[in-house]
Amino acid sequence: PQKQTVVVIPARFGSTRLPGKALLDIAGKPMICRVAERARAAKHVDRVIVATDSIEISKAVQAEGFEASLTLSSHVSGTDRIAEVVESVPEADIIVNLQGDEPLISPETIERAVARMKEEQAHADGAGIVTTWEPIENLETLLNKDCVKVVVGDREQALYFSRSPMPFPREATERHGSPDAALINEPELFKNFRKHTGLYVYRRDVLLEFTHWQPTALEKFEGLEQLRALENGVIIRVIQASTASIGVDTQQDLDRVREVFRSGEAEAIGVR
Repeated sequence: PQKQTVVVIPARFGSTRLPGKALLDIAGKPMICRVAERARAAKHVDRVIVATDSIEISKAVQAEGFEASLTLSSHVSGTDRIAEVVESVPEADIIVNLQGDEPLISPETIERAVARMKEEQAHADGAGIVTTWEPIENLETLLNKDCVKVVVGDREQALYFSRSPMPFPREATERHGSPDAALINEPELFKNFRKHTGLYVYRRDVLLEFTHWQPTALEKFEGLEQLRALENGVIIRVIQASTASIGVDTQQDLDRVREVFRSGEAEAIGVR
């Protein structure tokens, strides 16, 4: 079959912090459909599928003209849910895992990550996963355990993901007595920190292998699934997102996103 780039958006009905999150209204459409619109606006994407265990989400998605695939409800993670869909789509060669709570993701960010994966596929030692980062601009974000930090090496490869602030500013800390004081006094240090954002582009074989690997000790310890890939030797390439997005985890996030859509700024971030 012809190789395709397929975006799969995992969506559960039971979200802990915002119940029924996927179906919350954003400017007249369910959030999950807003995410699907962003994916469909990206160039070089052949197909967009919402993977869900909820009949209600499936119906809402199809009512807006998008494709939905019903999956088992027993999946522990979104990645497992995506793999179930991909196994039945043999032509899916590059798979984009797009979180269902990113209604402001830039289509350009998706395009860049897919283009980078195509480059990686051309090399025998290329990355198996491409993911994205955004700058961290303040101490509150850096110290927030829900903001995942990624440490990136010289060749844009992920070295580690953590909920802790890292890497450690040693010399500045010696100058100012503590890392917090160092960052307050030398804000330019912030450019050394990167926030990991939840867009993943997989090579087909890597995605399907990943879901058969056992969760690793570090993955369980940090509560970060991407560490399983690193611990199994997968090269993860980390590129900068074209614009910052807002993941919707709280009512406050939802209010901000609704305001962006209301003001017309959402179009500026590129649903063409």
